Amino acid sequence: MKNMETLINHIKTQGFIFQGSEIYGGLANSWDYGPLGSELKHKLKDLWWSYFIRNNHLNVGLDSSILMNTQVWKNSGHLGNFNDPLIDCKKCNSRFRADKLIEDKFPEINAGNMSNPEIEDYIVKNKILCPKCGGLDYTKIRNFELMFKTSQGVINDENSIVYLRPETAQGIFINFKNVQRTTRKKLPFGIGQIGKSFRNEITPGNFIFRTREFEQMELEFFFNPNDGINWFEYWINQVEKFLTEVLGISKNNYFKRAHSKEELAHYSDATTDFEYNFLFGRGELWGVAHRGNFDLSAHQKGSGEDLSYTDSITNEKIVPHVIEPSVGLERLILAILTESYVEEEVENGTRVVLKLPKKIAPYQVAVLPLQKQQNAAAKELFNDLIKEFDVTYDESGNIGKRYRRQDAIGTPICITYDFDSENDESVTVRNRDTMLQERILISKLKDYIKNDLI
Repeated sequence: MKNMETLINHIKTQGFIFQGSEIYGGLANSWDYGPLGSELKHKLKDLWWSYFIRNNHLNVGLDSSILMNTQVWKNSGHLGNFNDPLIDCKKCNSRFRADKLIEDKFPEINAGNMSNPEIEDYIVKNKILCPKCGGLDYTKIRNFELMFKTSQGVINDENSIVYLRPETAQGIFINFKNVQRTTRKKLPFGIGQIGKSFRNEITPGNFIFRTREFEQMELEFFFNPNDGINWFEYWINQVEKFLTEVLGISKNNYFKRAHSKEELAHYSDATTDFEYNFLFGRGELWGVAHRGNFDLSAHQKGSGEDLSYTDSITNEKIVPHVIEPSVGLERLILAILTESYVEEEVENGTRVVLKLPKKIAPYQVAVLPLQKQQNAAAKELFNDLIKEFDVTYDESGNIGKRYRRQDAIGTPICITYDFDSENDESVTVRNRDTMLQERILISKLKDYIKNDLI
């Protein structure tokens, strides 16, 4: 039965993702990507980069530093506003985000815009019980800082404090002028990057859905708000096209939800989330936010640097507005694995198959010699194919078990070199999704694989 437990067990068993620091008992909410998981991760990042940066003439890339001047976070508002309201149950000592206690009980309420005293009063008046023990005796709310602190230099004092970035976006904003000047880009244009971010989440969980260390794939698209183009809708459509046409995510499994005015972030003019039906419930997958010109204006004021843009034709000087399509890599991986995991009844039992998009499957091809007598010839074929494709070689166990192993890790094509291959110069090619087999000449094999992987 397909549920979170079976999916997680499968992913761990097959070598996609391991518990972090496992031999020392693990570290809560940390995950290591194994041989298959790291391949999938790299390919997914490259696919995003190709779609949003490399093959889009409007956009360029950036790789900004994780550690930045503390003034960046002060002027962006993170130091003053980036915290969660914590509350403890006095009866069982369980700890919760106070705003989420309200929203879990009353989904129509946006507690994020309430003050701490308002949240405390609401919990008492509406008798919101502790989810763990049913108690109604809570501590006062304490604000919990979400940014990780560290220090640089040889002396550990207030002047040495720096923060691990909680988002990649600010690295783009503070480099806006550098990128625009060196690339000579004219509005509209975007700057994208992929990188690690860190948030000291109070309630991480649901496997890799919410973690304290994660990767973001973000694009900040700068434009003149008077150019008459609805760039917000444009990027919503681009995200949807990437999800459906590139990754094969079913439209039945995700939903677009526009934020109400009450739940918009202080900097946002509009936000639409793509929410996916994960096995634990619906959760945010990808956000598209209209950030206005809040960020550039804040850094311009805080740094004293001119971050405006002058139109070369009209000489109009503006601080550009920004549309931000932002996705967490781990959440996207979890959605793809959820979408791909299938349990099918076949003649000799049940097979588990990952019907991964072919472009991001860890291996595209598996070469399987039928018997030991074919090992040498099969390895020669393997060595030839690996020059152009991602290929694995498996000679252990009967052919049926080997097919099942490749199904379980999502390999689209299995090639069996058998007793007749030397005579007819052909191999048996098996399709992962249909399990259909056909005989293909070795001389035509590369073209066949290329066409199948399109």
